[in-house]
Amino acid sequence: MSVWPAWKVRDGGGATVWFRVRLEFGDGARVDAVAVVAEGRVSIEDVRAEPALSLDDLAALADWIEGPLCEACGIGTGPDADGGEDGEDAQGGGGAGAGRVRSVWPRGVEGQWLVAQKYRAAQEAGTDPVLAVMSATGHSRRRSLRLIGQARDAGFLTPRRARR
Repeated sequence: MSVWPAWKVRDGGGATVWFRVRLEFGDGARVDAVAVVAEGRVSIEDVRAEPALSLDDLAALADWIEGPLCEACGIGTGPDADGGEDGEDAQGGGGAGAGRVRSVWPRGVEGQWLVAQKYRAAQEAGTDPVLAVMSATGHSRRRSLRLIGQARDAGFLTPRRARR
């Protein structure tokens, strides 16, 4: 995880500082955020992620960046300011990947079968099947459509159209 100051605006007796935050995970996922520090408070203004974050990941984003961001800003994080009480990053090297909400999706036939199960369950429930696969896998729409296509090719889902 990297945190660096972007810009600073002095207003009256205080200052507002914006920081750029970048999290990179082992599976190639990346999250870029802009956080602002004003009057001892930290707020997230902008988040960009590749692949897209699920709602659970977005909710956990504050926990991922809180410690390093507060350290870069020079403000404490409360009673567990040393970061060691809840064991999130005891080694100091695990970074943000240790608390990641998105689980690893199985590859190969098992993953294709699970995609087909989620797809069919969403169809039966009358909800968007692609969105259901996106939520289950934590992948972007494009990657989820690719997984659905692979499940179709493996025979777990019916073909979309007749082949000539």
